Parts: sequence; structure tokens; C-alpha cells
Amino acid sequence: MKKQEMTTLQDLYVHELKDIMSAEKQIIKALPKLAKAANNPNLKQGFEKHLEETKTHITRLEKIFKRLGESSTGPKCEGMEGLLKEGGKMLEEDAAPGVFDAGIIVAAQKVEHYEIAAYGSLCTFAKSLGHEKDLALLKETIDEEEMTDEKLTEIAESQVNEEALQGK
Repeated sequence: MKKQEMTTLQDLYVHELKDIMSAEKQIIKALPKLAKAANNPNLKQGFEKHLEETKTHITRLEKIFKRLGESSTGPKCEGMEGLLKEGGKMLEEDAAPGVFDAGIIVAAQKVEHYEIAAYGSLCTFAKSLGHEKDLALLKETIDEEEMTDEKLTEIAESQVNEEALQGK
């Protein structure tokens, strides 16, 4: 794929939008595997809910690309690919259910933190560029990503980590 020339903040903004679009599409493929593998019912439900949210994130990004008159197609997000590959290794581990769930929470939170960083930068760029409609959509998404991260922490601290401590 031809490299995109970047000479302006707008160019970088579009580049980063394409990167997060690739990341979100990869996440859509990974979340059903995590939901299926999770032992804790609240964790399973959380992954299923976030799958639906992620589909909405893609829809929001498509609206932004349409408004900008840009294609959403770009290079594969290698950062997300690496995080998902690393997290996928946890799915192959032979671990007690609580330990296993704690491990996939770690993997999921690494993904969430990557997304929060990406969307935070995109919000800053949208604001600087005066793309107020984009900013509103991006803020909705970052809020959902942060809520997902908080929910994962809550599940870990209130249930999963205790099970892992007990080797259950």
C-alpha cells in the first residue's frame, strides 16, 4: 500500500483515523473469542457488550471519513495486531478459571489503554482542526472505552482476582 504523505495536521489526523479504524476492525474479530473463553459470567457479558459498542465505534468513524471525503482504508494497525496476538496467547494457557480470567482482563485492558490513547490524540487533533462534529463523535467513543476499562477493573477487583488468589 502506498504511503500517505503527511505535511499537515489534517494529514496526520486522517492517518491516525485510518489506524484506529484498522484497530477497531481487529478488535471486532477478537472480542467473540474472549467472550467465549471467559469463565466469569460478568466478564463474558462485558465482552459481548463491548463488541456491540465497538461496532458503533466503527459506524462513528465511518461518519467522520464520509464528512472528510476520505477513504477509511489504510495500513493494518500493527500496534493492535501485536496486542491482540499477545492477548491471544493467554487463550492457549492451561490456567485455573480465575487465573485465566485475570489474564484475559490484563490483555483486554492493554487494548483499552491503546484505544484511549489513540482516541485522546484524535480528540486533540479534531479540536485543533475545528472539526467539532468529529470531536463530539470521538468523545462519545473515548467515554465508552474508559467505561469499559473501569468495568474490567471492577470485575477484576470484585470477583476475578479473589478467585485467582484462591486458585479457583
